[in-house]
Amino acid sequence: MFERFTKDARAVVEGAWGYAEQGGAGTVDAEHLLLALLDREGSRGSFALAVLGLAERREVVRDALREARRRAGITRAEADALAGLGIDVAQIVARVEEVHGVGAMSGDRGDRRWWGGRRPNFGRAAKDVLERALRVALARRDRHIGDEHLLLAFTVLPGVAGEVLADHGVTFEAVTRVCPPVRPARG
Repeated sequence: MFERFTKDARAVVEGAWGYAEQGGAGTVDAEHLLLALLDREGSRGSFALAVLGLAERREVVRDALREARRRAGITRAEADALAGLGIDVAQIVARVEEVHGVGAMSGDRGDRRWWGGRRPNFGRAAKDVLERALRVALARRDRHIGDEHLLLAFTVLPGVAGEVLADHGVTFEAVTRVCPPVRPARG
């Protein structure tokens, strides 16, 4: 599948590996892909984010992703559902961090590079983003998978990354409006 990725989409994947390694994560998660996507400049995905006003709010998005990671990736919708059952996620996180330290629920391993120097594998959510990006590109009849397809994939998948993007008005419809399909030139 990666042979169909544009250089911008490949750069997002490389950046995601970097974020996972930097955080000591055992797997590349969807949030790592989104962080790497936020770093891009001069690409179709970065253009869409800029037009939708997210380029100047990158730090707010990064903070929201960090907070969600502290909650072990539980979305606000999931936390609200648990609250309806009498389970206070914030209280659980506070208690775990009191005993084990800040970020204990994130799954990150700090500086312990337990994978022996190899790059971390992709987690289920990251694989879902990559697979959905392929499906989005096929549905739009685009020949290659660009970083805009990754962005579109985030907007249709459940999870923290999509929730954070939606909070800032980055939806499938909005991205499609500012980033239409690429049509090959006819010659």
